[in-house]
Amino acid sequence: MSIAEVDFSAANPLDLVEQLVSANEWMFERPTDEELAVCVDGQWNKYQLWFAWREDLSVMQFTCAFDMKVAEQRFSDVCMLLAKINERMWIGHFDLCADDGMLMFRQALMVGDNGASSTQIEELVEIALLECERVFPAFMFLVWGGKSADEALAAAMLETHGEA
Repeated sequence: MSIAEVDFSAANPLDLVEQLVSANEWMFERPTDEELAVCVDGQWNKYQLWFAWREDLSVMQFTCAFDMKVAEQRFSDVCMLLAKINERMWIGHFDLCADDGMLMFRQALMVGDNGASSTQIEELVEIALLECERVFPAFMFLVWGGKSADEALAAAMLETHGEA
């Protein structure tokens, strides 16, 4: 049975997520019907994707965490960089977990009465991974390179114009 033949309006969107990660042959774990965790290798980093479904709110929370921790003494600098990055974001946002220093991309998907589509799920994951890959160098420049938030952002977010 194809995805198009299934009525997902009342279905758990994590079923669609599971189909996506299986199709990509990504390692995942589904400890409950409301949670799914995935490990994805990127160009710069290994990412931990976490999906949580709240049926009562019809919302799926999505997190794409970096495999890196920020030392507490760098929190204020990282928060400054996060603010500068988030100002440029249209979809989702980057966050720093105060408890463990983990950097992450976060977004919630309001599913509504019609349910989620496979396209929505694919785009959610694709956007998150693209954005994480795009900003990872800025965090590296700041956390391990000793750069300021402005220097790290400028170095990592070079926009090219024209053709080579």
